[in-house]
Amino acid sequence: MNKSLGSDIFTAFNYTILTLFALATLLPFIYVIIISFTDPTEYLTKSLVLIPETWSLSAYRFIFSTNAFVKAMGVSGFLAVVGTVLSLIVTSALAYVLSRKRLKGKTFFLVMILLSMLFNAGMIPNYLLVDSLGLIDSLWALILPALTSAWYVFLMKNFYQEIPDELEDAAKIDGCSDVGVFIRIMLPVSVSALAAFGLFYAVAYWNTYFSGVLYINSDSMRPLQVLLQMLLISASQFGDPSVAAMMESEKTVPPQVIKMAAVVISSLPIVIVYPFLQKYFVKGMMVGSVKG
Repeated sequence: MNKSLGSDIFTAFNYTILTLFALATLLPFIYVIIISFTDPTEYLTKSLVLIPETWSLSAYRFIFSTNAFVKAMGVSGFLAVVGTVLSLIVTSALAYVLSRKRLKGKTFFLVMILLSMLFNAGMIPNYLLVDSLGLIDSLWALILPALTSAWYVFLMKNFYQEIPDELEDAAKIDGCSDVGVFIRIMLPVSVSALAAFGLFYAVAYWNTYFSGVLYINSDSMRPLQVLLQMLLISASQFGDPSVAAMMESEKTVPPQVIKMAAVVISSLPIVIVYPFLQKYFVKGMMVGSVKG
C-alpha cells in the first residue's frame, strides 16, 4: 500500500516523540552509572558531571571492602536463588495437582486460593503468624510467606489442563507414578512458563524490602535493598557501626558517589539475567492465560 506524505510525517513524528521519551527514561540511569565511575576529586570540584574527564573505581572498591554490603548481597543472593527454586517447585506442583480432574475437593481448594487473592490478613496478623512460627530474625521469614503466587498457580493450572490426557496415560502405562509424570513430563514441557515466572520470583526476592524491615533485626541478615535504603537516606545509617565509621572517615569517596555505585551493583544481577530469559516472556506469560 502506498503511503501518503501525511502518513510519513505522522510516522516520523511518532518515532521522534517515542525516541525522546525513551531517552528521558534512560538518562537518569545513565547519569547514575556515570557518577558511580567518576573520580571523587572531579565530582567534588564540579557542580555537574555529564562525561567525566577521569574515570575511577574508588566507589566500587570502597563498597566491596565493607563487610555489611558484601553480607547483604549474600543474603539477597540466597533469597533469590533458594526462594525462586522453592517457589517454582511449590507453584508448579500445586498447579499440576489442581489441574487433575480426579482431585477430590478441587473446587474447595480453588476457592481458597482465589480468596487469598481477594483478601489479605494485613501486616499485624502476618507478623503474629511469623512470630508464632519462630521465624523472626530468620531468612525463612522472607521466603516462606512469599513462597507462591495465586495468580501464577491459576496460570500454570490452565496450562497443565491444556496438555492432552493421553500424554499422562502413556507415561503411566510405561510405569510412571503421579510424581514421575510431573517430573518427567509436565516440568519439561513447561520450561517457558517456569522461566518467566522464575524471573518474576527472583526479582521479587532480590528486591525484598518491607519483609526485611519487619522481620529482620540483625544487621548481618539484612537484605541488600534494606541496606541500600539506609545508605540512600544517610551514610551514617549504613547498618553496621564499623561501616558507618569507615564512611565518615573516608574523605576521598563522597557519599553521593557511593550511593550511585550501590544502586548500580544492586541492579546489575537482574539486568544481566533478564536478556537470557526475555525470549520466554511472551510464550511463558501467554501460556494458560487463554482458554478456548
